[in-house]
Amino acid sequence: MEEDSKRAANHLNMAKTLICIFLVFIFCGSSLGARPKLFPYPSAKVAANDGICSLRVEIYGYTCEEHTVTTQDGYIISIQRIPVGLSGGTSGDRPPVLLQHGVLMDGITWLLNSPDESLAFILADNGFDVWIANTRGTKYSRGHTSLSPDDDAYWDWTWDQLVIYELPALFQYVQGQTSQKLHYVGHSLGTLLALTSFSQNKLLDMLRSAALLSPIAYIGQMYSKLARTAAEDHVAEALYKSGFVEFDPNSKVVNNLLKVYCEKPGVDCYNMMTVFTGSAASDHKCNFYPCFLNWRAVIRNGTLTMYDYGDDDGNKQHYGQTTAPGYDIANIPHDVPLFLSYGGADALSDVNDVQILLSNLKDHDQDKLVVQYQADYAHADFVMAVNAKQLVYDPLVAFFQLY
Repeated sequence: MEEDSKRAANHLNMAKTLICIFLVFIFCGSSLGARPKLFPYPSAKVAANDGICSLRVEIYGYTCEEHTVTTQDGYIISIQRIPVGLSGGTSGDRPPVLLQHGVLMDGITWLLNSPDESLAFILADNGFDVWIANTRGTKYSRGHTSLSPDDDAYWDWTWDQLVIYELPALFQYVQGQTSQKLHYVGHSLGTLLALTSFSQNKLLDMLRSAALLSPIAYIGQMYSKLARTAAEDHVAEALYKSGFVEFDPNSKVVNNLLKVYCEKPGVDCYNMMTVFTGSAASDHKCNFYPCFLNWRAVIRNGTLTMYDYGDDDGNKQHYGQTTAPGYDIANIPHDVPLFLSYGGADALSDVNDVQILLSNLKDHDQDKLVVQYQADYAHADFVMAVNAKQLVYDPLVAFFQLY
């Protein structure tokens, strides 16, 4: 009995932490225009021996370089380079690949498993010059030319700013370092950034091809019960009006919020990975790094737009019109080489929403579009499954080698 009580308490604590992170990021960071302070890391720079190269790359014998990129809006982004694989050689003639992680993750996304199962290592060993991005606000990208993460202004951005400032800066830096066009791999949020950029004819002059894993564009039909319920209940507005920017998972507010949502029909707080991202097959490996993507307007309306300032005057001031402009995926040039892989058990990138995305690509050159469906894959499996090499990465590498 005592052991059961301890186990239940552990489950509850884990649930509290994960739901808190989920609700704060998704509904404050995305829909309110200011990403909350989710990452409890000091404002100082990460120590050299605590960087991704030292922690996850060099320990396996790979060469690794730590770089930084400064965006036009002042954020200092950490980016790691694996210039060659274990077989050695020079990086001069190796095509560069930029890897962009999803929400609540950082560049370690691509290095979670062993070298023979992690995409970054697999690409390096297959002749590519690998570059790993870390989005602003994550542990490895907390610098700014004038702001500190302790300043509220530091967190005043949405994914629109990632499209406008961050991704172009990364592309330009990698091309400048290698003098080559690059391949791109995005997971979840990383796919949205690419799709919206390409739809505006951005980055294409620096691109060879793009691979989009668990693609996110339309999520009006996502079946993640917790995400949909919180969006429909306007949780973001309530939290924002309460003045919360930084959250303590053990605070009274969070406890009360969790109590409400864990009692919702269909929300099982004892199985958090399934609640957020869908169930994973038994032969997959995953850990508790939830990767979520949700915008209230997208869930409620099924549309893909820039940040909606919530009133006619706000939108007029920023966009010159009373509504937030939409992103038209159909505008992506038909000859851009695209590799899309999605899963049948994905609670965030629902198969029906992916079909809407594909319908917008219906006129794409068929020899430039590869669509792959993994029936038992959930959201996180595309970066964590032990069989991803055989099912997803090997075909992805073959696709890149065509270009």
